[in-house]
Amino acid sequence: MAGRIGENDMKTLLALFAFMPVAAMAQAPNPADFPQQKQLAPNVYVWSDVHPSGLYTTNDLIVITTDGVLVADGQKDPETTKKMVDGIAKLTKQPITVVVTGSEHGDHTGGNASFPSTVTYIKSPLASGKETTLRMGNTQIQVLDRGRAHTGTDLEVYLPQEKILFASEAYSNHIFPNMRAAVPAEWIQTVKALRAIDANTVIPGHGAIEDGPAMKASLAAFEQSLEYIVAEATRLHKAGATVEAATKQANWGPYAAWTASDRNATVALQRVYDAIDGKLK
Repeated sequence: MAGRIGENDMKTLLALFAFMPVAAMAQAPNPADFPQQKQLAPNVYVWSDVHPSGLYTTNDLIVITTDGVLVADGQKDPETTKKMVDGIAKLTKQPITVVVTGSEHGDHTGGNASFPSTVTYIKSPLASGKETTLRMGNTQIQVLDRGRAHTGTDLEVYLPQEKILFASEAYSNHIFPNMRAAVPAEWIQTVKALRAIDANTVIPGHGAIEDGPAMKASLAAFEQSLEYIVAEATRLHKAGATVEAATKQANWGPYAAWTASDRNATVALQRVYDAIDGKLK
């Protein structure tokens, strides 16, 4: 688990970041402004509502076809998920028939009781391995497993005709990576694999929805944040700092200003330390 950035490169990065302006922390969403629905392509939408923490949004993908509606991920509780179900009913008379569990965590599954009892759930592991292709009407939908990320059982959804990728919790937009259930080095490789997909629009599991190019740039920035965090934690581990000491000594560069850095940084240190010490499987 030696960081992917060399020690000399790390020193150079730290020196550069010392002279870089730090971006302001993203403003927490105003609950009065949510839920929000945005059309990505004909019959394809992203639904956003406020995360239980209140710090950012949780996002879901909605794909309407002539053979029913596919939804990727849900919301935190039945009431919040029902808002999405009711919103879908205003868009189409087609029933929700498939729900993809991109993230098994409660902020994405806590409201699943509000989905129709007849839906088919697609969860990890995929029956056909790394990919399952659905044909719903004339719409081709690929459910992907590109490796462990935030949850360890992460799935993504890709629409090859529309070139839209829903990354679920493998990617959060300018939110300090939450590694509490992650294998850090594998998460980096998962994001690299997602970036290799031919997508014009990438939707994060959490965080603001921007235009296509901005979202792709944000995904690249998220990969860089993972590499930086792993490298910094590896440096501190090599120096013999305890997790408690490392929490005070760590230089997170521009990522110190990312949302939830105060909540997630110590967790990230512990996970990287555990990986180096061979405690993760």
